[in-house]
Amino acid sequence: CLCEGSDPPEATIRRQILMSMKTGKGWIDIGKPDLADGFLEIAMSSIEKLYAKLLERSDGEADIHMHKADVEKNLFKVLSYQAESAVAQGNFQKAVMCVQRCKDMLMKLPKESCIHLYVHVWLFFSALHMAFKLPVCFSFQAKVLRLLATAYFEWDCNLYLDKALKAVSLANQVVMCCCIYISTALFCLAVAEFLHHEMSLDFCLNTAKLLLEHGRESVGFDFLKSVSERFESSPDHGRIALLHIEFLLQNKRELLAKQKVEEIIIGYYTGKQLLPEASNRLHIILWDMAAKHYEAKSYSEALHWYNYSVSFYTPGQIDQNLAKLQRNMASCYLHLKQVDKAKEAVKEAERCDPNSIFTKFSVYKIAVMEKDTNKVYPKHVLISFQNEQQVVAIKALEYLSEHLQDCRQLFAALKRVSNHLSMKKLLYMGSILITFPCFWCQLSQFCPSDKAVLIAQKTCLLMAAAVDLEMGRQPVPPSEQVELLTQALQHLEACKEIWKVLKLTGDFAKDPTDTLLLLYEFEARSKLNDPALHNLMESVWEQPQIEVKTLEIIASLAMESPARYPVLCKKALKSALNLHRKQAVIDVEKFSKCLHSLINLSLPTGLTDLDACVLQEVWGYFEDGLSIISSTKAYPEMEILWLMTRAWNTGIFQYTAGKCREAEQWCGLGMRFLNHLGSLKKSYEGHMIGLYSEVLDKLDRAKGFLSNEPE
Repeated sequence: CLCEGSDPPEATIRRQILMSMKTGKGWIDIGKPDLADGFLEIAMSSIEKLYAKLLERSDGEADIHMHKADVEKNLFKVLSYQAESAVAQGNFQKAVMCVQRCKDMLMKLPKESCIHLYVHVWLFFSALHMAFKLPVCFSFQAKVLRLLATAYFEWDCNLYLDKALKAVSLANQVVMCCCIYISTALFCLAVAEFLHHEMSLDFCLNTAKLLLEHGRESVGFDFLKSVSERFESSPDHGRIALLHIEFLLQNKRELLAKQKVEEIIIGYYTGKQLLPEASNRLHIILWDMAAKHYEAKSYSEALHWYNYSVSFYTPGQIDQNLAKLQRNMASCYLHLKQVDKAKEAVKEAERCDPNSIFTKFSVYKIAVMEKDTNKVYPKHVLISFQNEQQVVAIKALEYLSEHLQDCRQLFAALKRVSNHLSMKKLLYMGSILITFPCFWCQLSQFCPSDKAVLIAQKTCLLMAAAVDLEMGRQPVPPSEQVELLTQALQHLEACKEIWKVLKLTGDFAKDPTDTLLLLYEFEARSKLNDPALHNLMESVWEQPQIEVKTLEIIASLAMESPARYPVLCKKALKSALNLHRKQAVIDVEKFSKCLHSLINLSLPTGLTDLDACVLQEVWGYFEDGLSIISSTKAYPEMEILWLMTRAWNTGIFQYTAGKCREAEQWCGLGMRFLNHLGSLKKSYEGHMIGLYSEVLDKLDRAKGFLSNEPE
């Protein structure tokens, strides 16, 4: 769709409709209807475009009716798929709307029994789900199911007998389930009738869910009470109470939910213990409620729900979940400034899971609050970073830098951070982490300038520059971006000086520092529109062993906002392309991407008035591509298709501008790429050959006209 432009021909639109419908249906069939919707919308939009084109060339009322019937066949399919997708996603209002449109269209197509069957299927689905909201629809739902069964019989009785019988069975079940939706006044009789029969607990719970989910709360809770009495002696009795608690919480009735939880706790200590599955589910409910209150900063209320969970553990029990529970409670106590209770909770966590890194983290978090230097060690800082606990790690570093008398311990902590942290975690720190690498560099100046210290200084400054650049890529005010980029350059200049000294101490042939310094400096200066950028690049072009990857990154950065240096970008891409050609074995995947970028930059899409020199230059790039394609079968077919399309469209643009000779050359170039297509060739060959013949005929007529002109 993206390649065809804003006004594609009729044949292209029909192909787009077919491809979009098939792709959308494919996503539905594998259970991902949300991904189908976008393709079905494309199909619908393409159908509208097709109809508009057909109307433009219509001649009379008969033509209009014929075109409308042609378009409605695809429209019917798209609406059917949209209904199917909507049902799968629970959007029954949209499903009913789509089905209704199908039904209206169906009236005009009485002979199409397959479509007739399809619509009835979706009428059933929409009626089924609408029935849960509109009790009066039960009779209609049963009627639809019976019609569906009839359609199966009429279509092929032998082939679809099982489906027809299933539809009849569902119709009977719908009639039986109707009693769920009778009026409240009659419900007591229905409950009594239910409990007179040997209904399973699952059936009763599902019935209660239907009532509670569709606005029949008082009736649903009364029914749950009856079910509870009916299954009081069942070992699975706890599931009833859990369902009750869940719906109370969904309806914001926390006080009543707490009463039900307390009833379960009393039952637990009087011999009515929950089965393991129900017990796990209850803990999940309790922890979820505690977490919601914690996020809302209602720490006392969070503790209330955590304490319910603690009630189900016996004294002295050792359990990793209990350790986690105690750590969560400790966090609540710390927010409430109840340090003693927090220490008790952490002590319990240590008893249950002493080797847990998170328990150790809780211990030293309390130590930081109490300013207990005996329990805050440099190793804890690294532990925190490695376990995504950056905020507390930063506090620990601040505390260490302020209180530790032995600077060697501080150096050890900072050095471990610089040596072991990934760039991703550093970027998470932002400006705070920039402070620490710089702080390390300042402190390290008091140490002997040995190789290890220099390497650490270089690493910290590179990381600081990287963080500056990453923060500069975020949507920040221009003044702040300039400040960040300028700061990055300062870090890079300091790093360069250290790197010069460091390279005198040994062989760093495999060290990527030179490349990183170049790329970081290029990004900073290009986004600052720094005049010194051109001097930097002159030194780059002179480097004999610059890597292809480096050139490609430079090309990308040269066009990354707010930088815009198309000339530098093109030069970097051309250099990269030359290096690709010199490889003993060309990596056609990387070559094709580089060529793609270079042509995209050099040949603006849709422009007809292009300079002859530009066309000649770009022609050379296409020829380069053809030479590589001709020498290998590994060139990506989609890239060949892209090259063919760009060459062909350039020819068509020339053709529309009346430049027949140029059009013939570029369309001919496109035909040369067509010969290298594999499975896609048949899809384009007929259309291209026809249009190419038209271009050649027009060129011949133009030549004939010129030859017949008087002298």
